[in-house]
Amino acid sequence: MSANGSPSGKQPTATYDSPFLKACRREPVPHTPVWFMRQAGRSLPEYLKVREGIPMLESCTRPELVAEITLQPVRRHNVDAAIYYSDIVVPLKAIGIDLDIKPGVGPVVQNPIRTRADLAQLRDLTPEDVSYVTEAIGLLTAELGSTPLIGFAGAPFTLASYLVEGGPSRTYENAKAMMYGDPELWADLLDRLADMTSAFLRVQIEAGASAVQLFDSWAGALSPADYRRSVMSASAKVFQAVEEYGVPRIHFGVGTGELLGLMGEAGADVVGVDWRVPLDEAARRVGPGKALQGNLDPTVLFATREAVETKTREVLDAAANLEGHVFNLGHGVMPSTDPDALTRLVEYVHTQTAR
Repeated sequence: MSANGSPSGKQPTATYDSPFLKACRREPVPHTPVWFMRQAGRSLPEYLKVREGIPMLESCTRPELVAEITLQPVRRHNVDAAIYYSDIVVPLKAIGIDLDIKPGVGPVVQNPIRTRADLAQLRDLTPEDVSYVTEAIGLLTAELGSTPLIGFAGAPFTLASYLVEGGPSRTYENAKAMMYGDPELWADLLDRLADMTSAFLRVQIEAGASAVQLFDSWAGALSPADYRRSVMSASAKVFQAVEEYGVPRIHFGVGTGELLGLMGEAGADVVGVDWRVPLDEAARRVGPGKALQGNLDPTVLFATREAVETKTREVLDAAANLEGHVFNLGHGVMPSTDPDALTRLVEYVHTQTAR
């Protein structure tokens, strides 16, 4: 079943007719739905309070804490969807990769993957490896009721880049050196990561996630030719692996204006757009048959209320003729964002687009 059909053989779920899922399916909505990437996180004082003294990766393995953090922005902002609180490296950690998230740096991998022998670090992910995810999503769906929960995972390219570089990078020199210089090893690495990512998303969907988003945070470092040749098939494998569930599949990357058409072609039902490309132009690049998500510049939220509303109106005007639109920022909420600015933004979008 595609994301545009009703669940075959089943009664609609509590979330099926939610504005978010309707927009993903390109159906009429009562208002444009809103959620924010990184809505559960450092911009919220209540998040900082419950996370105090708990390392990031440990916090992702505590079901009750995960549920609480995931619910916080839903309570505060009245967003139309929750995003599961986790990190893209959680499945890597779950299969035994020696890594940690260092404050101010990001994920750091102790033994980067540079040779074929290093691939032995990657084994299959089983539901038992991430049983805390199943438990947390069970808690969440019971609380969320008709509000959809979005599951997510890191895309194979972005995960491969972390593993090969050993941590965050601005140049991706080691990853690209493997991609260009040893394409067979690169393909095998991405294929294993596609299998792991598929398994991680399946766990989330089977536990109750109503949609999933694949974050290819670093794909903007690639040319269209390199993306098509060396990356796209791995992302497509992930989307194909979860197609049978019939939940909307969202694909998002940063700086991916030149890749939008290919990212849709990889199998997404919804293509996320950062703030660099207006949504009407993004729709032209993606082509028909896809909803779009985005795309207010996150830094706009530091401006005056009037400026926020003006820029938001520009996004909504650009989205006026889209087949389906989910309002979001063009990247994640910045840590120093005023939470009240997000609450006002949700209310403004709901009010301006009420039908």
